[in-house]
Amino acid sequence: MKYFWIQLLLIVGSVSMALMFIRTWGQAKNRAWKRIAFSAFVVVNVYAVLRPTDVTWLAQQLGVGRGTDLVLYVMVLAMGFLTLNTFLRFRSLEKKITDLARTVAINEGLRHNDERLGQDDLAGPAAAGAAETVAVPAPASAPAADSDSVKA
Repeated sequence: MKYFWIQLLLIVGSVSMALMFIRTWGQAKNRAWKRIAFSAFVVVNVYAVLRPTDVTWLAQQLGVGRGTDLVLYVMVLAMGFLTLNTFLRFRSLEKKITDLARTVAINEGLRHNDERLGQDDLAGPAAAGAAETVAVPAPASAPAADSDSVKA
């Protein structure tokens, strides 16, 4: 009963993390092993809060002096994993955004080119191909084309 309030606070924190994770379960595109690992983490966390002497015993069996030191070492490893996971996810998202931006730029360039050349988007590719093959010669008396209209 001596540690009731801190234990209650830590358990409520663990359960609220679990509920937040479960609530966004369908939205998060986590792999199954991440879900299992997080669930195991919450269960171990609640157990460690309720039975801190067991954590100290485990730490001594592993050659670590105190249970708090063991928890600190595990948290350092977990933080490293989370940092690496976040880095890899951001790198993947940056690649996807770059590919998307390139695709949009190419499509916008094609659309702009079609508008500039006066081709109708609704006519389809057959009409565009036919328009390219029909060449109308300019009359000899026609003025030379303005250099601004020729530039791309």
